[in-house]
Formats: sequence, structure tokens, C-alpha cells
Amino acid sequence: MQRLALIVFGALFVILFAGFAIAQGIGQPSVPDGDVAIVKEVPSEIGAVSEADFKRALVQQVAAGGLKKPPKPGEKKYEELKDAALGELLDAIWIQGEAEELGINITQKQIDTELVQIKKQNFKTEAEYRKFLVTSKFTKEDVLQRVKLQVLSTQIQERISGQAPQASASEVSEYYDAAKGSQYTTPESRDVRVIVNKDKAKVEAAKALLEKDDSDASWKKVAPKFSSDPTTKTTGGLQKGLNEELLKGQGELSEQIFGSPTGVLVGPFEFKGSWFLIEVEKLNPADIQDLSEVKGQIKSQLTQQISQELFSEFVAGYQSKWQSRTFCADGFTIERCANYKGSGRSASAPPACYEADPKVKTAPECPAPVAQTQPALPGSVTILKPQGERLAQRPRPVGLKEAAESALTLPEGVTPGAVPPTGAPTGE
Repeated sequence: MQRLALIVFGALFVILFAGFAIAQGIGQPSVPDGDVAIVKEVPSEIGAVSEADFKRALVQQVAAGGLKKPPKPGEKKYEELKDAALGELLDAIWIQGEAEELGINITQKQIDTELVQIKKQNFKTEAEYRKFLVTSKFTKEDVLQRVKLQVLSTQIQERISGQAPQASASEVSEYYDAAKGSQYTTPESRDVRVIVNKDKAKVEAAKALLEKDDSDASWKKVAPKFSSDPTTKTTGGLQKGLNEELLKGQGELSEQIFGSPTGVLVGPFEFKGSWFLIEVEKLNPADIQDLSEVKGQIKSQLTQQISQELFSEFVAGYQSKWQSRTFCADGFTIERCANYKGSGRSASAPPACYEADPKVKTAPECPAPVAQTQPALPGSVTILKPQGERLAQRPRPVGLKEAAESALTLPEGVTPGAVPPTGAPTGE
């Protein structure tokens, strides 16, 4: 009875697995003879990449690479060109397939108008354009197809981005409150006149003249004569809009400027090898832009941010969806094919990364075996920085646990993990 039950269970498992395989596409469709790839769930007239299509695209890749002759199959360069050529052909099918599903249609007039713009931006004359066709191995039909794909891509992006909701009034208000101090507030500042020179005697001479006549006209005569600062000597020594953040870390210079009253000559005093004479001319109070002044700008900014996030999500889904529908013939499988089986090795990694006994003596920098995720640090996500501070996950540093435990100071007689006495505070 047990054996019979196992046989029945085994048969049932086979049936269930077969059904699952069909549902998941494990029983992949075969690529017809004469084709190098097929894409499912698109109009039949665009769903296949023929060998002729591939050969023409490969010739164009060779021309784009400036090669005198195509590399031989099996060579590294050939594989690169093959991937690029097939990738472009698949792009054409994917883009047209996505446009079909979104109900996007374009006219020949739109294509012709776009072509006129492209030619105007990239070619000075019609003869230059015709020369491009010859050197690139493109036919006029190839160009029109490329332009069509460009127009469709733009329409797809506009369609998806246009589905993003407008930022609400509460979101605008919340953003304004968070950003008011940093983005919409001009801090209080001072307009300051300054004479600076490495020669103390010249600064003292300037001060003597200004003590007699402290007018704007006098500063415009004295500063060019005695000041060595090229910025302010042409403005009568005047430097407008100095704030404490701008002069942060400037020691005595900052202290003298922001600690002096208006209309008083201060100096000479030395700072970083030069002598300064200053006079605070005007105090400028802080200015805060009202929400009514910037709400339109904020709404546009937030809506654009929402739109970009929506389109990024679409692109991620687009790639996985169309890859799952794409099947390539033997010898033509690339990463964009559902039936692609990789080696698990990064194409950009040195061969020594995967050799049991590397031939090179110096160990190369090898990529991580898996892609590192970069989660946001806890507490770093804010309305001003929705992505937060990203940090790649990494192994726990050696000694981190021991350091944390040693940092705890426990009362005498209490051991880690002990149950606190009745009535003792537990921190809850």
C-alpha cells in the first residue's frame, strides 16, 4: 500500500510539475529555422529577428566601430558586436510591442518631421547626410525605422510620466516647512568695506585718510591705491552680502566683521599673513520667502519627482516583462533572452578572478559574487531626500559586538542577561 501510494504521489507530482512548467514558460518555444530570436505576444509581422536582419545589423555595428573587416565568430570583439546588434533588433521589437499595448500610434508625418529635425541638428548639408548613409551601411528605410523608434520611445515616456498624480497642497506645504530654513530663507548679512594688504603701513595710511573722510567717494579713491584685493579694490572696498555661513571657520576675520557696529573703522588687524581694515556699512535682515511665492515651483518640482519615480518603476517592469517573452536560438543567446544561461561570471572581471591557480602574480580586484543592495540608512529618509543616505550592505565589522558590550557599564554585582529585581526600572 505504501509503495502504491508513492507511485500515485509520484505520478501526481509529474502532472503538477508539467502544469507548472507550462504556466511558467519552462517549456520554452523553439526558434524557427532562419530566425535568430523571437518575441512572444507582439504582432506577428514584428515578432521575429531573421538571420538576414541580424547580418545587416552586424555589418552596421562593424561600420560604427570603424573596423575595416568584421571579426571572426568566437573572437571577443565578434561577441561584443553580436550582442550589440541583436540588442538593437530586440529593442525595436520591444518598443513597438510596448507601444502596441499602450495603444500608442504615430503617423508618417510625425516620423518625417522628426527626421527633418535630426538631419538639421546633425548634418550641415544633404550631401553630408548621404555620406553618413554610405559609411554607416544604413539604408533610408533603416533610418526611418530608427526615427520611428525614437518617436515611439518619447511617446511611451510621456504617456507613463503623464500618469503621475499632481503633488497635493498638503505635500507642497509639508515640503515648504521642511525646506524653508535651507532653501527659502536668505540669512541676515552685512555689506562691508575692506582694505587688505600684506604691508601694515599701507593699511594704516589708508585708515588715516578714511578717518578724515569716510565717504563713498573717499573709499573709491583709497581702496584702489592701498588694497591688494582685486575683487573689492574696484568697488571702493565694498563687499556685499557677507553672512556667517559664508565666513564660517575664518576666525578673527569673521569675529571682527560680525562683532563690529556699523560705520566704525576697525583695524588694522592681522589675519592669515595680511592686514585688514574693515567698516560694516549696512545690516541686511534675514528674508524668508512666503509659501505663496514658491508653491508653484514646489508643486512642479514634487510632481516631476513623482513622475520620475513612476517612470523608473515602469522601466524596471518593462525590462523583466519583455525579457520573459524573448527567446533566442542557440549561438545567439544574450542576457536579454529568457533562455539565457550565464556562467555566473562578470564580463568585466579579470580572468584571474575565476582561475583556481591565477597566472598573474598580483591579485586583481574582483567584483562581489552578488550585487550589493544599498538600503537607506535608518532615519535618513526625509521629504527633502526621499531616497535617504544609501550605503552598500557589508559584512559586520570584526569586534563590533565586543565593542558594544564593553561600552555598557553595569551596576556592581549585575551580570549581562540577569533578570532585574522586582521593582527595578527596565527601560520599558
